[in-house]
Amino acid sequence: MADARNAPDGIDTARVRRLIAAQFPQWAALDVREVASAGTDNALFRLGDDLVVRLPKAEWATGQIEKEHRWLPRLSPSLPLATPVPVGTGVPGEGFGRPWGVYRWLDGADAWAAPVTDPAHAAEELGRFGVALRAADATGGPRSFRGGALPAAVEALAAAGLLDAPTALAAWDEVLALPAWDRPPVWLHGDLLPGNLLTRDGRLTAVIDFGGLGTGDPAADLLPAWTLLTAATRPLFREASRLDAATWARGRGWALCWGLVTDHYYGALPGPGTAPTPNPVLAAVARRSWTEALPEFG
Repeated sequence: MADARNAPDGIDTARVRRLIAAQFPQWAALDVREVASAGTDNALFRLGDDLVVRLPKAEWATGQIEKEHRWLPRLSPSLPLATPVPVGTGVPGEGFGRPWGVYRWLDGADAWAAPVTDPAHAAEELGRFGVALRAADATGGPRSFRGGALPAAVEALAAAGLLDAPTALAAWDEVLALPAWDRPPVWLHGDLLPGNLLTRDGRLTAVIDFGGLGTGDPAADLLPAWTLLTAATRPLFREASRLDAATWARGRGWALCWGLVTDHYYGALPGPGTAPTPNPVLAAVARRSWTEALPEFG
């Protein structure tokens, strides 16, 4: 997701060069350049032509690098889409206080900036990706952090004239009445947004940013059905995902909840409970999520 606001104050090319020179001198001669991104967790910098450096931008993202470096080498070989390959784990230093990482660079553009032109292929590939991820041994895996609250977002969006609150709350009542996931926790990516899906020549090729990786209810990984795919291709994704009707319904509920909460937080709405700096890209993705999901209720 392209956005000029990638790195916060204190994370810049000069600091990244110092970190690389101090901890990975074999790459010290490589060029460092910032990568624009609307992501909220990590600042990205290209390192030469073949590598990328990821540095957590906030305390809540601390630990993501170590999690990826621990679990991706175990999970990636069984996944049908390309995933990040960790090649170096950095430690705090040069005035930067969090662990950070170096990865192989994956060519492509994110699916928001460069949408898929073959959504049927994307639907089937994402379904296969989820099946393969859930099949991996989840023993010892961290619990997913996914969750959210709906009513405050509903009220704010309704006040802005963007939403019929009774309709959304009635839909949420439907979600709350669904049976919970009652099987052992399975792996889920946790953040399958268009910005974390790469395309080349209009086709889905890779899944990136496993900072939200965890175990739990796979419903959260059905989010692309409403953030990326169309009504015509959602059934292909559903079939390829091989999940039961209740899990699909919870996935639709997650798309509604995540969409409303995120649209409220990042969408430059007046009032408390919103981001200090709006993120128009994430807000646009979120609005697509809930506006696609809400009509499917009732």
